[in-house]
Amino acid sequence: MDVQSNNFIGLAEIAIEQGTIPQAVSQGTRMANGRRMVAMSAGTEHGEAMRQQAAYAKRYALQHLADLLEEAEERLTENGFTVLWAETAEEARQHVLAIAQRHHITRVAKSKSMVTEEIALNDALIEAQIEVVETDLGEYLLQINNEAPSHIVIPVIHKSKDEVRALMQDKMGMPYIEDASEMVAFARQRMRKTFLEAEMGITGGNFVIAETGSLCLATNEGNGRMVTTLPRVQVSLIGIEKIVATVEDYATLAQVLPRSGTGQNLTVYTNILNGLSVDGGAEHQYLIFVDNGRSRIYADSRYTEALACLRCGACLNTCPVYRSTGGHAYGWVYGGPIGAVVSPLLKGLDQTTPLPNASSLCGSCKQVCPVDIDIPRMLLDLRHDIITQHHGEFLISASMKVWEQVNRSPQLFELGGKMAQLGLQMGADEWVPNPLGDWKAYRDFPGFAPQSFRAQWRKHHKENKHEQQ
Repeated sequence: MDVQSNNFIGLAEIAIEQGTIPQAVSQGTRMANGRRMVAMSAGTEHGEAMRQQAAYAKRYALQHLADLLEEAEERLTENGFTVLWAETAEEARQHVLAIAQRHHITRVAKSKSMVTEEIALNDALIEAQIEVVETDLGEYLLQINNEAPSHIVIPVIHKSKDEVRALMQDKMGMPYIEDASEMVAFARQRMRKTFLEAEMGITGGNFVIAETGSLCLATNEGNGRMVTTLPRVQVSLIGIEKIVATVEDYATLAQVLPRSGTGQNLTVYTNILNGLSVDGGAEHQYLIFVDNGRSRIYADSRYTEALACLRCGACLNTCPVYRSTGGHAYGWVYGGPIGAVVSPLLKGLDQTTPLPNASSLCGSCKQVCPVDIDIPRMLLDLRHDIITQHHGEFLISASMKVWEQVNRSPQLFELGGKMAQLGLQMGADEWVPNPLGDWKAYRDFPGFAPQSFRAQWRKHHKENKHEQQ
């Protein structure tokens, strides 16, 4: 997926003008956020204690990342996995293509995976003339409609029920069906053939437990379980940050992830894969650890905690900006507050300049994060990087430098106030240049006091001195 993040403002305006997108997104995210509040026992000691325990588990894993990755590789290998490492997206794609060629693969069933979206794996498979089918229903609908997901957990959140029905009628030949469960049943019958005919299954992964060498999946449709058992070759791609140290840590994280993402105590299918089964299933299992810029994030202490993200989507569900624009406006795989942090760190600020500013800094994202990631602080650090690395607009940068010099000088500050007051009296508030112009388009420009504070202070000081004499 090409990075379009520098077009955020234009893409956001298009999304808002379309009307149905913000309505569908707002409704879906508010429902998910409401369920999260109930499931996490919001405002109670138990919910917060579980959240902080999960935060500790992830930070411990990050602090010991190198050692845990080595331990995980050893245990996974003992369990029958073939472990591979990919420093870049291209290397990860080549690993998968080499596996497909080695096993003469022509059909792939793929479970939902943000990492495979990140590395554009589908495009590489199709280019190699390998048929690949998404098996998550939302992902599948977007695939046949040539769209990208717009949410980390709910990829088709930007479409209403009527739009989904119309899509299924057009692309899948479904008759008109009113009941949502019957629509799902129709899709299930069509998808079953994909599972049975696929020669390779590809998944992501929610966690890897280092001490046992286990791959952990959390899904609600069962497609992840089908993909890991029916095809004869199974490949999982997972970011290096998904390591957890122990089964006990996993048990905590497996509780906060579904509670935060969908408001469930557990996902319908919570699976732990411990290698090849003696009772059938996949004949070959590969696990590819993907870096693709994560080591770079890890090396910068300001942003290391971004790697603690569970990809639950809670910050998207609570964010007023995401609720208004949807995920496509962010211009790449990751949207919402965490996307405004992760995308610049993975793709570079030069390709994602507007994203750190796509936030009101209300702090809601930190409050709902199941591992207490300080997203607002990282957004501020990224805004600082934009200025210091000269990625911002020239006019804004120049304006801020002038503002800095004015505020450093009492004389210039007072002169500036007098000029601004005079300008308003002459009607200049009807035309205000950017960057304040865009701000004023939706607000009334505040008026100035008849006298500035400094003028009132001098007058008061002069009067007191006169009285003393």
